[in-house]
Amino acid sequence: MSDTRRRVKVYTLNEDRQWDDRGTGHVSSTFVERLKGISLLVRAESDGSLLLESKISPNTAYQKQQDTLIVWSEADNYDLALSFQEKAGCDEIWEKICQVQGKDPALDITQDPIDESEEERFEEIPETSHLVELPPCELSRLEEIADLVTSVLSSPIRREKLALALMSEGYIKKLLGLFRVCEDLDNREGLHHLYEIVRGVLFLNKAALFEVMFSDDCIMDVVGCLEYDPALVQPKRHREFLTKTAKFKEVIPITDSELRQKIHQTYRVQYIQDIILPTPSVFEENFLSTLTSFIFFNKVEIVSMLQEDEKFLTEVFAQLTDEATEDSKRRELVNFVKEFCAFSQTLQPQNRDAFFKTLANLGILPALEIVMGMDDLQVRAAATDIFSYLVEFSPSMVREFVMQEPQQTDDDVLLINVVIKQMICDSDPELGGAVQLMGLLRTLIDPENMLASTNKTEKTEFLSFFYKYCMHVLTAPLLANTAHEKNSKDLQEGSAKINPVCPDNFQTAQLLALILELLTFCVEHHTYHIKTYIMNKDLLRRVLFTHTHTHAPFCALRFMRRIIGLKDEYYNRYIIKGNLFEPVINALLDNGTRYNLLNSAIIELFEFIKVEDIKSLIAHIVDNFYKALESIEYVQTFKGLKGRYEQEKDRQSQRLNRYRRDARSLDEDEELWFNDDDDDDDGEAVEKSRMEDDFSDSYGKYMEAKKGKLLLVLPQVQFSLPRLQHLQTAMVGLVDYPDDEDEEEEEEEEEEEQSPRKRPRLSS
Repeated sequence: MSDTRRRVKVYTLNEDRQWDDRGTGHVSSTFVERLKGISLLVRAESDGSLLLESKISPNTAYQKQQDTLIVWSEADNYDLALSFQEKAGCDEIWEKICQVQGKDPALDITQDPIDESEEERFEEIPETSHLVELPPCELSRLEEIADLVTSVLSSPIRREKLALALMSEGYIKKLLGLFRVCEDLDNREGLHHLYEIVRGVLFLNKAALFEVMFSDDCIMDVVGCLEYDPALVQPKRHREFLTKTAKFKEVIPITDSELRQKIHQTYRVQYIQDIILPTPSVFEENFLSTLTSFIFFNKVEIVSMLQEDEKFLTEVFAQLTDEATEDSKRRELVNFVKEFCAFSQTLQPQNRDAFFKTLANLGILPALEIVMGMDDLQVRAAATDIFSYLVEFSPSMVREFVMQEPQQTDDDVLLINVVIKQMICDSDPELGGAVQLMGLLRTLIDPENMLASTNKTEKTEFLSFFYKYCMHVLTAPLLANTAHEKNSKDLQEGSAKINPVCPDNFQTAQLLALILELLTFCVEHHTYHIKTYIMNKDLLRRVLFTHTHTHAPFCALRFMRRIIGLKDEYYNRYIIKGNLFEPVINALLDNGTRYNLLNSAIIELFEFIKVEDIKSLIAHIVDNFYKALESIEYVQTFKGLKGRYEQEKDRQSQRLNRYRRDARSLDEDEELWFNDDDDDDDGEAVEKSRMEDDFSDSYGKYMEAKKGKLLLVLPQVQFSLPRLQHLQTAMVGLVDYPDDEDEEEEEEEEEEEQSPRKRPRLSS
């Protein structure tokens, strides 16, 4: 027995009714002592670990589907499936299961999937025959057949018996023959009955019936039957769409006939499920679960077959990147890759890893650089979808490719710059494509998904690269929209002008708002790089003075709010130096007494400054703008700022007075230090006595050292600590330099900030 014969994939059905791949391995059937019976064992081909250990229970219903699948349920809502690489291996295991259960291997199901209540009802029914008795397949009996098919849908046992009867007598092909006769005779009543019959057979949910119905010689007749819905006045033309409108294009000739047939079949079955069949009711939603599985495993098989055909994919990417390829041909190639990536979403994570790594090795990212820069809107849209699949799968893979690109003299050829330019040049008035690309850029520059290793730090390297080669492209519309105002004194008047590069219209405002949103994200997550960029480009000033009076004031305010929210003194000094509160306050005053979003956003900004007690900004606002703001009394924010300002001034005055001593107090300090005063309190007497003892000891040591020809300096540390502090205080008072006062103030501020008890209480 060859290894590939028993090679299987293990699947489990999740809560969303989707199959999860649990791994690939080799299956065997052996007696397991612990389980007391013959069991199915699957060991992983990678490390030999046990992927599955399942006892073949005599009462479990096993089902064989599509010649290479065995499906069963081990418990409530826990379905398992083995997908075999070869049909021969599936047949061997199926025979073993049937042998254990004493069933005929010719059947595709070993048990009737019934619950207890159904089983009780079944016991009351006298046994008449093993199969449901079908009426003869004749035109005159179509109504009777339709009634029979409809009646069994509520009973799992009768559904199973009807499926067996339909398979054993070749009944499906006979019914489809009657369909052709009815259509030739334009027998509408018969066609309506056939619609009910075929729809009911689909709801039997049996893979063996699907194999017959979806074969090449039957599927179009099945579609034809489903055109004649009795609820419709005129039949639908689904066959016309599938044969004439929907064209299968082979961008590269597919030599594998099995693969081509599988692609045709999957497309048509998907069309039946999504377009033809009505949305199932709550009671019918599980009737088509096998149809969903049929499509799922078909897609998995198609992706696997294409992925294994290296010659085919190599040719696809070679033509995609070839400059000589015609635009129409390139459009077809891009759409094929897009569909290929869409199919890959049915794969499980480990298989999807291998899939995208294969695409990366074949050159998917260099190909995207070419096609995303094309003028064809359809091609660009398809390329954007492919790029989104790649970014969602692995942002690190995209970043690694971008950083490895050769540094051209023209930065425009870089992949990220191509993406940014496509975002900026989106012709959609609603900027749907720009929004999608902005989300992808945000994912790429998000430090949260950047990896750090012992050898290199992806975050540092990529962000340095991005700010050096890409940031100027991203901010170009912002800077272009403000370039004509940079040296203008009357900035508000300049903001009303129409800029020839970025016209001041709604679409431009939406684009600038997207860019500002991305920059706001950078402020929150890129501390060093974005700070340097904002300072060098004077970005905040140019944004504020331009956009607080156009269509995008809130994005500009949000941008400034995030910067202030960092409570970074570098940013604060930049704001103060540039007088950047002026356009914000002008916008507030121009808004008047209107209670709207702009008013609330500005008030919240100043409230944050007050609550967080950002001293430098409070002083700047009160010194320069309080006269304009003091008339606003419907909120207490600005009075609170003034109160904070006054409190800080009082504290500073107290500090200055504390260190400015007159000559009299200085003389008293000196007297206390050098003289022994009998009027001192007990504490001073004890302290003086200790000091004198220390002095005596030090003096004695000094004399001994002098005798030994050693010159020692009287150590200052011999004096007690309180006296030393007193001496330092007195020395501060001797020479009072302004610079010294500033240093003392800074030290005092640091002490107060470190002590929570000294922090002023928040004023209302």
